[in-house]
Amino acid sequence: MAIEKKEKKKPVHYVNNKEFLEAIIVYKKDCLDAENSGDEKPQIPDYLGECILKIARKLSNRPNFINYSYKDDMILDGIENCIAYFDNFNPEKSSNPFSYFTQIIYFAYLRRIEKEKKQAYIKGKLVRDNTQEQFIVQDHDRNEDYSNSFVEFMQDNGTFDSKFEERQRKKKEKPITSVLLDNFIEEDTNPND
Repeated sequence: MAIEKKEKKKPVHYVNNKEFLEAIIVYKKDCLDAENSGDEKPQIPDYLGECILKIARKLSNRPNFINYSYKDDMILDGIENCIAYFDNFNPEKSSNPFSYFTQIIYFAYLRRIEKEKKQAYIKGKLVRDNTQEQFIVQDHDRNEDYSNSFVEFMQDNGTFDSKFEERQRKKKEKPITSVLLDNFIEEDTNPND
């Protein structure tokens, strides 16, 4: 009996970079034709939109992005940025649109995370700095134990404050680094030595 060798399956990529590039080239040609004839710019084809959506969804499942409660907002920000910068992709300079759009989406995610952290900081600081009387409490919510413990917890828990404020302080303290010509010129520049 002969043992059959199992053939390794080639990995199936969720976005085929070559097909993606070809579709972009066709779309860019259609845009140029529309511009030359004075017509309105055509809509981005469904295939290109699907590729961008697949990239955004797959990237959102990476370990550094997966557990955020606002993951859908991150995906939408990534797609929005891709559409905004779609025309900047030049097939003559790069043959890797997958990488181009992945990077746009990645940085959109980072911006959304920073924005959400800032909002969480503002909300937490408002709750921490205000007293319980300043919150609107309805008659059926007058459970003293629960409301007092919540406000005390928020007022005592300053960890989110210090981390956010520390990052902001470090950003402001970063010195502007520039390469000065003086750094390259030695103190004694006598050519006769």
